[in-house]
Amino acid sequence: MALPVIPIAGIGVVALAGYLAARSVVCGRIDQRTEDAMDELPEGLSGVHAPEREQANGAWRYRRVIRWGAEGRGVEVDLALLGRLRLRRVPGA
Repeated sequence: MALPVIPIAGIGVVALAGYLAARSVVCGRIDQRTEDAMDELPEGLSGVHAPEREQANGAWRYRRVIRWGAEGRGVEVDLALLGRLRLRRVPGA
């Protein structure tokens, strides 16, 4: 019986991509000021444009409790994202 080559190759490609992604991840750090800022975010999507600072900021927070069954165990999901886009003009050469 011949083995199907395409599914095996697909699994190998996914495994290789996962391995390469894991090697490229840099160990980060935890900054308490950032943690406090994310805890104070209101739920939902927000954004602001500050022309005097030449930047736009955005934030998104999602908080939910997911339960299995009516009175089953649950998991609290708290997802917070912060972003900044800064564009500045630089003098030409």
